[in-house]
Amino acid sequence: MNADPKRTQTSPMTVVQCKGIKKAFITPDVSTYALRGIDLRVNEGEFMMLVGPSGCGKTTLISIIAGILRHDVGDCTVFDKNFSTMHPDDLLRFRGKTIGFIFQSFNLIPTLTVAENVSVPLLINGMGRPQALTKAYHILREVGLQEKVNTFPNLLSGGQQQRVAIARALVHNPSLVICDEPTSALDQETGLKILDLMHTINRKRKTTFIIVSHDSRIFKYADRIAHMNDGVIERISNGHDGEHE
Repeated sequence: MNADPKRTQTSPMTVVQCKGIKKAFITPDVSTYALRGIDLRVNEGEFMMLVGPSGCGKTTLISIIAGILRHDVGDCTVFDKNFSTMHPDDLLRFRGKTIGFIFQSFNLIPTLTVAENVSVPLLINGMGRPQALTKAYHILREVGLQEKVNTFPNLLSGGQQQRVAIARALVHNPSLVICDEPTSALDQETGLKILDLMHTINRKRKTTFIIVSHDSRIFKYADRIAHMNDGVIERISNGHDGEHE
């Protein structure tokens, strides 16, 4: 029996697929199991959040999804790419073109201007400096920082620095953006404005977002929420009403 073509057309594409992911950190004295068998699917254009107490494995999981850290057991594919089987050079190129990462501490380079910070991913991908700066100016306008392009990071507020970090993560038009505690260093009003911005970009560009957060004030923005504890995902709920899938 043939598949329903309408159903096939509307089925969302899987961006991230984790099956049975395990990860341990081993020292001569102790082995710490950060992930104990993670199963997770993230769809194209989804605004997914990972939540749970400190030490439950959230940052380890997004580091594996981003290709920064290798897992010990299981399979993790991102856009059908299995990082475990990729040559390191191919993985680096793939990450540079496909994934944007927003760090908890912003990780801006203090000796570079705002525009220069934002242009870094483009320069790494081989784009010429004039064109890279032009694209940086465009994305900075989109996040409302067009007046700060020549400013150094230490002269910006926390919210402005976070918007620079967002612009840097988006400037190369990645298909997947991963964020680690994007509101942890911000006051409530600024944090909600940052989430409004990311949610708008998610809807406008159809960019997939995976966001780690402790901040229950922002859970309402999520399409789905994966609740982690002690290295496993205990349940997945709907972000808008909290009901289980």
